[in-house]
Amino acid sequence: MFGRRKKNAPDESARPADLADEAVADETDAREDEEHAPLNLPPAPRPDGPWDLSEVAGEPGEGRVDLGGLFVPGVEGMELRVEVAGDAIVAATVVLQDSAIQLQAFAAPRNEGIWGEVRQEIAAGITQQGGVIDEVEGPLGWELRAQVPVQLPDGANGVQVVRFVGVDGPRWFLRGVISGQGAVQPQAAGLLEQIFRDTVIVRGEAPMAPRDPIVLKLPEDAQMVPDGAQPEAGQNSRFGGGVERLERGPEITEIR
Repeated sequence: MFGRRKKNAPDESARPADLADEAVADETDAREDEEHAPLNLPPAPRPDGPWDLSEVAGEPGEGRVDLGGLFVPGVEGMELRVEVAGDAIVAATVVLQDSAIQLQAFAAPRNEGIWGEVRQEIAAGITQQGGVIDEVEGPLGWELRAQVPVQLPDGANGVQVVRFVGVDGPRWFLRGVISGQGAVQPQAAGLLEQIFRDTVIVRGEAPMAPRDPIVLKLPEDAQMVPDGAQPEAGQNSRFGGGVERLERGPEITEIR
């Protein structure tokens, strides 16, 4: 716990040096109070998205893939994969050329956001693994740019460069994890960032505990394809499972 030291009013005999020391102590305490202020502030305005279902004019499925809890924008040449936890689909990943963004939505409290707290937890977990974290204000707001230790297929040690982005909405939180070239060179991630901004979140009215994942579903005309398998001839499914790790291009580099 953090608290202020109780100070007594200075008497008239106090020396100027003593008063100066006390003023410095007051300023230090004020900085400490600011540093330890609550992280979960009310959600900030989102003039450019992502969008709550109630904020979308017209049909949310127009130009987007309906995954139940998320409507994900469709762009030419993209591949859409889903991640399964048990029997539930909890995340969607858009793969576009040599970059990818994983999208995952969670329930959040009504009057406060959780991205500030989640950022701290992610940063602590990665640094405990020996990774490197840089917190910057990027195109989507505050984000984490991370170098995460991984083991390469040949057993050598390497690092995976990823970007963690997040936005708080009304009773929901949307997290994105950008990997591949869009993480190594953030200026190349413009289209992935636009996909994140134009995603629509369907929180629903059912009671949910904060941080519970908003469950997704496959479109009715989609077919699940195991990771690494190819759809049968004549079937143009863009959906596959098992996207926990994407290892392509300069995303993972060897440490020598």
